[in-house]
Amino acid sequence: MLPPVVQRALAGPEQREGLLEVVLDLGRVPEARYPGRVRALGNDPIERSDLAAVLQRLGPFGGDNRAGIERTLHRISAIRNRTGDVVGLTCRVGRAVFGTVAMVRDLLDTGQSLLLMGRPGVGKTTALREIARVLADDLQRRVVVIDTSNEIAGDGDIPHPAIGRARRMQVARPELQHQVMIEAVENHMPEVIVIDEIGTELEAQAARTIAERGVMLVATAHGNELANLIRNPTLSDLVGGIQSVTLGDEEARRRRTQKTVLERAAEPTFPLAVEMHSRHRWLVHRDVAGTVDLLLRGQPTHPQVRELGGDGRLVLCDDGPVRPAPPPAWGTAAPPPRRPAPLAVVPRPDPTAPRPAPAAASAPAVPALRVYGVGLAAQQLEEAVRRRQLPVQVVAGPEQADALLSVRGQLGRDPELRRQARDLGLPILVIKSDTPHQLQRAMERLLERRRGGAGTEEEEVAAPARLDDAHAALEECRLAVEQVVLPEGRPVELLPRSEAVRALQAELVHHYRLRSAVFGRGLQQRLRVFPA
Repeated sequence: MLPPVVQRALAGPEQREGLLEVVLDLGRVPEARYPGRVRALGNDPIERSDLAAVLQRLGPFGGDNRAGIERTLHRISAIRNRTGDVVGLTCRVGRAVFGTVAMVRDLLDTGQSLLLMGRPGVGKTTALREIARVLADDLQRRVVVIDTSNEIAGDGDIPHPAIGRARRMQVARPELQHQVMIEAVENHMPEVIVIDEIGTELEAQAARTIAERGVMLVATAHGNELANLIRNPTLSDLVGGIQSVTLGDEEARRRRTQKTVLERAAEPTFPLAVEMHSRHRWLVHRDVAGTVDLLLRGQPTHPQVRELGGDGRLVLCDDGPVRPAPPPAWGTAAPPPRRPAPLAVVPRPDPTAPRPAPAAASAPAVPALRVYGVGLAAQQLEEAVRRRQLPVQVVAGPEQADALLSVRGQLGRDPELRRQARDLGLPILVIKSDTPHQLQRAMERLLERRRGGAGTEEEEVAAPARLDDAHAALEECRLAVEQVVLPEGRPVELLPRSEAVRALQAELVHHYRLRSAVFGRGLQQRLRVFPA
């Protein structure tokens, strides 16, 4: 299908080894892309006649600007100009790779629905193809593949043999995928449905409908990890959906959290989930409901790490608990993943054996943080310290203190005290009210500042939520849009958040086709949402 000059440049087997795709752009030299490198193919730029010859051999493109070659897994995607003419082609090499199903072979025997997540190019579609073949041929299940872009089973009316005995239903237009999903269940009695790229709310609803009818689902979704789906309002229903719940005073105190929290709304559509971090390293969540609950509470999760060795054998690894990190700042690179160590089999301890004596503590005791309350009763502060057993000492004056804690507006009535705190270099934390929960959170914040070596600038806690609490921030934004901005046509100003969280909120606002802007300075920067 390629122009003759490109064919000659790729004639040798060493040029085709590891080839990912060939890029043909009008007026540019064609390129061959390999893992981690790009190679120019010749010196002559692509002309319109070259593109026209390729298009003539290919035939028509679908509604998603993709075409294929019959009985193969190759995919050709078009780039068009404003008038609809093709000015670029991305010719992706499709290969049927065998062996990846070993990573999740035991999960297929459970009959539970399985969700695969990962960045583009990590091998989600390749794994989906082999899973469909194993389910149909080895496990003798009735499998129907919903092949929206003909990427799983190739182009043409006869599916590629890589999916085995599984049947394939093609989709006329990408926006009709959810209808074909329901049609497959109603007309063809499948035991398993395989879907690539669930990306819209209608497709998520169709997936839940299918799962509730007792049909096993194997699907991929947009998102690198489970936490991404929780933050995605369109796809969060795949993992149970998120709702805001108001707790009673006793329950909030028992949980040591604020009264309004986020909780899972329902059982997940997919009880099993896999994060594909690379082609040979996957993280398996065998209890998606429990994992989502832990993520919403900010607690570490314990996925099972699986790696495929060089000899094709599956290696189970233990990377320890994975704590959900706050969203990274835009444009910063994530650190490279740490290679896990293989699991070791540890014998059970003998309950009759004598226990070893505890080791003596060797770390020196950390002195208590001395706090002076401005406009706050000492008894209130001491009660908050006693409730949480915090290493804090309440003192009678600023000259004895390490930090000042004040209710909003109180320092404005005493400028001399503010000047004294500045001269002493004391950090000031301003809270909204003197409720026990606010006092406890404020003193925990001061302790975190001391451990992290924070500066002495004045800082204000404008709400119980932490600045980097992404889940609560997105829920706050959603409620503001759906309950005030859209129905009443009034602008709403959200609580102050960190830059990364404001970016997530702005993205959610854009999803509702609304406008937003940032107001405030420093830690008081916040998003304001405007009606359309």
